[in-house]
Amino acid sequence: MRLAFVTSLIPVAKPDTGFEIANAAILDALRAVGHGVTAFGFLRPGEAPAEPAEAVVVDAVDIENAAVSAKRKLQWLASALAHGLPIASAKLLMAGRGRFVEAIRARGPFDALILNSVMLPGAFPELTTLGPCILVEHNIEHVSAQQNAAHTSNPAMRWLFAREARLLEKIERRLWREARFIWTLAEEDRAALGPDYQAKSAALPLVSGAQPDAAAAPAEAATAYDIGLIGTWTWAPNFIGLDWFLREVCPLLPADITVAVAGRLPGEMPAVSAQVKLVGRVPDADAFLRSCRVLALSSRAGTGVQLKTIEAMQLGWPAVATSLSCRGFSAMPANFTLADSPAGFAAALVERVRASRAGADQRIDGAAFMASQRTALAAALARGLEAAAR
Repeated sequence: MRLAFVTSLIPVAKPDTGFEIANAAILDALRAVGHGVTAFGFLRPGEAPAEPAEAVVVDAVDIENAAVSAKRKLQWLASALAHGLPIASAKLLMAGRGRFVEAIRARGPFDALILNSVMLPGAFPELTTLGPCILVEHNIEHVSAQQNAAHTSNPAMRWLFAREARLLEKIERRLWREARFIWTLAEEDRAALGPDYQAKSAALPLVSGAQPDAAAAPAEAATAYDIGLIGTWTWAPNFIGLDWFLREVCPLLPADITVAVAGRLPGEMPAVSAQVKLVGRVPDADAFLRSCRVLALSSRAGTGVQLKTIEAMQLGWPAVATSLSCRGFSAMPANFTLADSPAGFAAALVERVRASRAGADQRIDGAAFMASQRTALAAALARGLEAAAR
């Protein structure tokens, strides 16, 4: 099939956010079985598409909150209020008005359009008229916005998140009706669509990059930190989990246990204790994860599936995780410990760190997990494409 992959951010060679990693997994799986896929979207300034011949870059422009000035954020807000849109859609409308839909029309027709999240079709409703559409729900976006509103103590931000939730829910429900098929990233999100959409939806079991070699290097030779966390912390639902870990779990850890936090951090990052090192973005996520004795998966909000959980499972690395971090998985690896209270989470981390220091190898082979994910991903993608072709 000839497919248009309609996305806010064009995939790049080294994806470093969960959204980008999920996009790469979906595109790789589609192309692996022979589909021709052209990605339409934006690029961060200075970046290049992973597959230049299969990408149409509408513009190189910053569309992420962490990368723009306060003035630009106010412009987005003004546009959102003027057009009755969520900010997440209004900023895409500003970036692509008069060009985005036209770029797809000029290169069409396509057998199907894959609408990669609700934000772009929220900005450009006419996208659903260009051909059969499949919607990718990375998260149930209005639920994530509701969670953000409930978590913030800032009245203005609470109002803003509540507004986003109301508008996003309208857009999502419209797209659920109009799409030929819906892909979610977790079975819990598929259930949240409601009974009317179960027959035209499937959850995509994702993979993250190439098959890792769990035995590539002994853990004791490369250990730099006792506990590691990685994520895109500028995204509000992710930061809720990090904030919980730093405020409620870290004070319960012995002072000699070291913690490293990798990934993009918000500009106004709260102060952290002496045992915590903020390492920022890392060039190699797998190398960072391997440098930690145990991983902390501390999600407390958000929908979708946690890509960092998938990465840990693929590596076969030991982890302590909240229940929400493991949404979408019916079975847990033997080296995962689930804990949802601060005391239980801290105790499980201490137990695994001490076992590692004593010489216990808690790694397992992640190859079987990755193989089953790839097989299930291909089957779920095929269901959606069959629906679009009818």
